[in-house]
Amino acid sequence: MTYSGTVKVGGRADVHELTDLMISKVAVGPMNNNAYLLRCRATGEQLLIDAANEAGTLLTLIGEDSIASVVTTHRHGDHWQALGEVVAATGARTYAGRFDAEGIPVPTDVLVEDGDTIGVGQVALTARHLTGHTPGSIALVYDDPHGAPHLFTGDCLFPGGVGNTFDDPEAFVSLLHDVETKLFDALPDETWVYPGHGHDTTLGDERPRLPEWRARGW
Repeated sequence: MTYSGTVKVGGRADVHELTDLMISKVAVGPMNNNAYLLRCRATGEQLLIDAANEAGTLLTLIGEDSIASVVTTHRHGDHWQALGEVVAATGARTYAGRFDAEGIPVPTDVLVEDGDTIGVGQVALTARHLTGHTPGSIALVYDDPHGAPHLFTGDCLFPGGVGNTFDDPEAFVSLLHDVETKLFDALPDETWVYPGHGHDTTLGDERPRLPEWRARGW
């Protein structure tokens, strides 16, 4: 079936089948968080992005093959409610941005720096450090050799704007700068964006709105 990225809490995962990677998106919890299960098609190794909530739902999605690792995009509590239970059940290695790890109650095994590579089987993800929504949010870029890149943005980029900077003008300027320079300037319009909540988008759909975001300040 064609992937749409439209999911709802209590509903089925939607699966984006790429040549080397399968991406399963599921919505969980009272804040309608997205969690993403990435599976290397060559090796079967799996990685989870944001064990946000509903550990049972996530463990069912993961299945008997388990996961090798779990990445938490940032420190906000709605993105790690199920992390402890998922790690206890799977033994997965934990990753988080260096400047957000202290705010995550489950110990972080690997502190992620800007530009670091995180592997899932034969697939490589590049971490980009984005400051503003939190001090140490990270986005993950999969530069698909067979097509357009795929970008997991946590709460730093959504359809219609950057993430919440809580009425802090400096934080907004910082986040918009990082999103522009590290994402929009570095990746093509065809880049598929998977946010931490809600619907997917592409950089091409959002790029014309950058001046509007800058002018409105959020």
